Amino acid sequence: MKTNLSNNNNLLFNLACKGLKYFLLTLLGFTIAYIMSTIFGVVPIIKILLSGSLWQWLLRIAVFIFCLFAIAIIFESSR
Repeated sequence: MKTNLSNNNNLLFNLACKGLKYFLLTLLGFTIAYIMSTIFGVVPIIKILLSGSLWQWLLRIAVFIFCLFAIAIIFESSR
């Protein structure tokens, strides 16, 4: 079935969507690793996952992805 809809998303929006997808998959992986290491009692992995520097980097990546979305939205609204 043919439709008249076309995917005219800009490259920046597609990049931000892929970045968000992989960021959320990474958070899911960290969650699974934390749960499994808690169940099996692996203390070094728990300490790594609860370290402040890891969460600072994750927060920086989240803000960067949010900024990509904001720039893509501004760019699309100006077209």
